Amino acid sequence: MRTIVNINRKWAFTKQAAAVPTELPTLWDWVNLPHSWNGIDGQDGGNDYHRGTCYYAKDIQKMDLPQADRYYLEINGANSSADVYLNGEKKASHDGGYSTWRVDITDSLRDENLLVIAVDNAPNDRVYPQVADFTFYGGLYRDVNIICVNESHFDLDYYGGPGIKVTPLVNGTNADVEVEVFVTNPAKGQTVRYTFMDQAGNVLSTHEGTGTKLSTTIENVHLWHGRKDPYLYSVKAELLKDGAVLDNVSTRFGCRSYTIDPERGFILNGEEYPLRGVSRHQDRWGIGNALLPEHHVEDMDLICEVGATTIRLAHYQHDQFFYDLCDERGMVIWAEIPYISQHMPTGRENTISQMKELIVQNYNHPSIVVWGLSNEITMKGASDKDLLENHHILNDLCHDWDKTRPTTMAVVSPCDMDEPYVRIPDTVSYNHYFGWYGGDTSMNGPWFDKFHKKHPEQPIGCSEYGCEALDWHTSDPQQGDYTEEYQAYYHEELIKQLFSRKYMWATHVWNMFDFGADARNEGGENGQNHKGLVTFDRKYKKDSFYAYKAWLNPEPMIHLCGKRYVDRVEDVTKVTVYSNQPAVELFANGVSLGVKETADHFFYFDVPNVGQTHLVAVAGELKDEGDIRKVEKFNEAYRLKEKSAILNWFDITMPEGYLSLNSKFGDIMATLKGKMLVMGLFAKLMPQLGGGAGGGDMGSMGSMMDMLSGFTFIRLAGMLGTMNIKFTKEELLDINDKLNKIKAPKK
Repeated sequence: MRTIVNINRKWAFTKQAAAVPTELPTLWDWVNLPHSWNGIDGQDGGNDYHRGTCYYAKDIQKMDLPQADRYYLEINGANSSADVYLNGEKKASHDGGYSTWRVDITDSLRDENLLVIAVDNAPNDRVYPQVADFTFYGGLYRDVNIICVNESHFDLDYYGGPGIKVTPLVNGTNADVEVEVFVTNPAKGQTVRYTFMDQAGNVLSTHEGTGTKLSTTIENVHLWHGRKDPYLYSVKAELLKDGAVLDNVSTRFGCRSYTIDPERGFILNGEEYPLRGVSRHQDRWGIGNALLPEHHVEDMDLICEVGATTIRLAHYQHDQFFYDLCDERGMVIWAEIPYISQHMPTGRENTISQMKELIVQNYNHPSIVVWGLSNEITMKGASDKDLLENHHILNDLCHDWDKTRPTTMAVVSPCDMDEPYVRIPDTVSYNHYFGWYGGDTSMNGPWFDKFHKKHPEQPIGCSEYGCEALDWHTSDPQQGDYTEEYQAYYHEELIKQLFSRKYMWATHVWNMFDFGADARNEGGENGQNHKGLVTFDRKYKKDSFYAYKAWLNPEPMIHLCGKRYVDRVEDVTKVTVYSNQPAVELFANGVSLGVKETADHFFYFDVPNVGQTHLVAVAGELKDEGDIRKVEKFNEAYRLKEKSAILNWFDITMPEGYLSLNSKFGDIMATLKGKMLVMGLFAKLMPQLGGGAGGGDMGSMGSMMDMLSGFTFIRLAGMLGTMNIKFTKEELLDINDKLNKIKAPKK
């Protein structure tokens, strides 16, 4: 029988070693898995987190393992490449930091053993990801096991898969189910016994035979129907010889049918089932990506609370534990590989291997409905022939290896909707940030209408949209101010635009949680992307969280916004309440300010601001409360203060009537001299931004510049830091001096 032995505890770890040790080091640090060496420096800004080869070492006594014919080392996540050594002998290498892989260590196993795993997250030109807006945490950050099996066993070698594949096909009130198992070293006289069970564990049927494929029918099938009814069956396969069980595997599966319709959106089991949800990164404050089961459960609980029906699991394969949670909770999932931002001609084989691992390891999950080919890969342009060929290969691979699921990809905003690249997958979504990265919020819905009109046959969705918010506050929210109030306004507008367009096959907020991005220098807290609806530590739900809860979660709720924004200078202040009830009444110090009714769940009140005011929002038996206080001077604790800023505001000269670094990009580009200055600057930056060899051109850069028109130049300079393009103070002051000589356009 198969036995799985977890070996997470007590590993020796070091960043300093130059070679594989021959005995267990006594001076290294002791760590338990899961572990990442970038849990702190990958989240504190500066883009200087440790990237290189680190070593994990562990003594293993064979007598502590069950007796077996074969022993496999199973590594569920080593980012991003790793080599395995047993007793000084190199046993295997693996490229790809987010999938399961296994190594047969039987032939090198002695009574006493030294296991060493060298993990490397250093930059290279062959393993994805290499360029992206998140931290590439190094480490053995998921479970490591030893699997002990009979000489004849269900497969453990093929792309880290489970050795069993289940394909259910709904047929009227029944489901035709095909099960295939894969056996290593089969012997004569062996049989396979299949046992099907319902969700409660009751045996439905048992089948035994010599074949490795079985077709059967579940009559009056109970469908897996998303969050409404995530019903799961299971099947256990046992490898038998003379009545004895040699090995066994089991998996859960769900029976469902779905289509993605370019007019009606996502159709689940014949019913329209709008996919409105979030994206998720897998990291946490202080521990990086080394999550424990309770962290995954907390994340899922919060995603369920907000009312999401779908999750885009970006930008890589996530933990099997979380995919299992998605099956159990009824989440509809977009699963993808980390083919992101920058196409590498030398990375093709890695995209293929990572896609094969994603499909083989996750085929049985009913929650997964699309395979994602890439994310924002045309940052350098969409015409690169190698990039296009790579996508055709991946798309064909997905259809060949999985006949049941369509493909998709997330397209960067400036990519023209008529590019041939956009036509490759079955469905497509765009990452649009109008209202944050340039433009304004009103541009989002009309853009999708334009796409839908030009390409009515292709399902279109929004794979990313969002804006950043920290604990900054204002009564006059403006694009780019990083306040909780602007984020709330932005999502109110996007909810109304995106959710009203039924043809959009899916919408995914970027992001459910703040996450580590060590290159970022934005918002006053470096090293993070703060677009989350919930903070990095999961301790605070921003107001925008409740905007979605009001729309998506049917459980009665009410939320008074602005609880962290107490001190206010205006005589009359705007107060917002979110609720899924038809009417809300607001009380100020016990006095009713009236009842508001609205169908869009967003209720706005004008509140007299005198002295200390206790606010109570009421909807039926529901209520939420908070306080505001009249002050004469704006509380500077609410105003953004950049850490490690290149320039302070007082360093920038701003002569009246002339341009400066604080001028909006669109205003600079509206003048001939300003445009010439900017184009000259970008021409020098093109190699770093993706021009030249990468296939970029000034036309694609022009689209990007149009999108960024709402940014000030100084903010744009800070954003370029996420792409490793950094200006010195002297360079910025020189640019400012040149801008000061150019008259600003007349309004």
